Amino acid sequence: QVQLVESGGGSVQAGGSLRLSCVVSGDTRSRQWLGWFRQAAGKEREQVAGISHGGHTCTADFAADRFTISQDNAENTVFLQMNSLQPDDTAMYFCVARTLAYFGCPRTPQSWHYWGQGTQVTVSS
Repeated sequence: QVQLVESGGGSVQAGGSLRLSCVVSGDTRSRQWLGWFRQAAGKEREQVAGISHGGHTCTADFAADRFTISQDNAENTVFLQMNSLQPDDTAMYFCVARTLAYFGCPRTPQSWHYWGQGTQVTVSS
């Protein structure tokens, strides 16, 4: 079992930045990928970014120029640095973990085995 606890969400104005953190606990050796999804009100969950244990990253097109995923393996923590936030980025952001290797980038919700409770990000214009 893997537990994920997010932090760092909040309210910012357009153009601002936030840094999300997610601490991984439990069977941390089993996780092969960590990542972030988001879900806005009335919309489906969508991947934001993912990072393999070895450091391979993948980022959604909407986030490629503004968001950066990173990890601290020693601290079992994954981060999402979000810059130039816009009102469309308003959503609940979820930390996710996958315990099996994946060739390429696991982009669908079904590709992930564990989910955190989420942290709300609200961007005002």
